[in-house]
Amino acid sequence: MLELAILGFLRDQPLHGYDLRRRVAALMGHVRPVADGTLYPAIKRMATSGWLTRKDEPGKAAAPRRMLYLTAEGRAELERRLREPDELDISDENRWFALLAFLRHLDEPEDQAAVLRRRLAFLEEPTSFFYDGNRPMGAAEFGDPFRQGLLTIAHATSQAELAWLHATIESLASGAHPGEAAC
Repeated sequence: MLELAILGFLRDQPLHGYDLRRRVAALMGHVRPVADGTLYPAIKRMATSGWLTRKDEPGKAAAPRRMLYLTAEGRAELERRLREPDELDISDENRWFALLAFLRHLDEPEDQAAVLRRRLAFLEEPTSFFYDGNRPMGAAEFGDPFRQGLLTIAHATSQAELAWLHATIESLASGAHPGEAAC
């Protein structure tokens, strides 16, 4: 998820490490805080893999700033990860949001729609946080207002996402701009 976010933000524009950290934290920091001890080793690994380059450029003050740039290999890796996300990228909500944040970087609407259809198939499977044997339990089955709340909120969120997915997939198939899809 961290590497995907780094690739995606650098696809948008070259960034200084501090700016990159701030953007990554805004996207996923509330669930997985981004520490320097996590970000900078990832940047180093990605540079070693040839996915990004670091260049010193004049700073606003006297000290130079080390800017990060996405390479052609990094762009190809980002597109591969977007086109062929693993199952956790589809099923884990936080990883899904990171993927969704950069899905616009796939040029072909059919490729975008294929990823959305995978998420749609995942969401259409009956599921719950609580089960009676193998049967998912709904909010009405609990006298506990906290479990009822959890399940009610999760259901409403899923319904909103399902509606958005259907509208966006239809929009992509019709050739309309996805932003024109009904929300």
